[in-house]
Amino acid sequence: MSVEVKKDYSSDIKQVLKSEGMSILELSDKVGVEYNEALDLILKSKGRLIVTGMGKSGHIGKKIAATLASTGTPSFFLHPAEGLHGDLGMVTKDDVILAISNSGESQEILNIIPSIKRIGARMIALVGNNNSTLSDKSEVTLCYGSIKEACPLGLAPTTSTTLTLVIGDAIAIALLKAQDFKPENFAVFHPGGSLGRKLLLTVSDLIEVNKNNPVVKGNNNVKEVLFKMTESGLGAISIVDIQGKLIGILTDGDIRRALQQGNDLFEKPIEHLFNGSPITITSDVLAAEALKVMEEKRINVLPVIDEYSKPQAMLHMHDLTKLGL
Repeated sequence: MSVEVKKDYSSDIKQVLKSEGMSILELSDKVGVEYNEALDLILKSKGRLIVTGMGKSGHIGKKIAATLASTGTPSFFLHPAEGLHGDLGMVTKDDVILAISNSGESQEILNIIPSIKRIGARMIALVGNNNSTLSDKSEVTLCYGSIKEACPLGLAPTTSTTLTLVIGDAIAIALLKAQDFKPENFAVFHPGGSLGRKLLLTVSDLIEVNKNNPVVKGNNNVKEVLFKMTESGLGAISIVDIQGKLIGILTDGDIRRALQQGNDLFEKPIEHLFNGSPITITSDVLAAEALKVMEEKRINVLPVIDEYSKPQAMLHMHDLTKLGL
């Protein structure tokens, strides 16, 4: 069902995007030594980077803390009002506080400063007003200056919160680079995400869950093998010699192609049907690499073998794609 549009709102949307975009570009020209001072303070700290803010600044602060934590800088968000009622107990003398306030006069933040000073934590102010109480009470001030909000009423925090978020992202990425944070480290903090699976999940992890390993000896007849292949549901089976070493792989496609030739195959041995040079993989390989091999070779199944060339499992393309690799 189509919706009748009575007014074109695109000009309003574009105006906000352009306004906030220009503010970001202008901010990049204002970056000075104070950012180096802030990063040095954080990097030399033995504790966490604790982010605090009230209202909309608090919402932005939560995102900044989450980004920091996932990119190698231990961080969490402290609600200033909750801090006044016991949560300041989470702050130690080794921590650095990143306090966010557009005006620099948020009373809830100012109220926790005396306790922060007594604890011994250091403070970085992220403000729009360089001549504010919060700026005065902090070791370092990051100020984006007086800006015009995208809100036409000049009331709703819009451009100011965007600039705060961008500064938070910039700090997080600068710290990431300074600490030589690698994709492998990122994966450790995101084991449930797609990247985590790509960088951490091995074939061994897969076969621990999926123990499907259909195997028959090369002297079995087609009928026996077909039953076992159907039972596994993989559409393929590993062929082994008397020592149990992999000598080939037989797929349902191999059998179909042979049947198209009109031969009565079911009571005949499989020795002339299976592929004697199968592509294989070992269990220590990353699951993402196994998927890459299957895609490049255009195969749907991949035998996993051990150091003695004995089949450990049979991977199917579906086992990998359903993980979002």
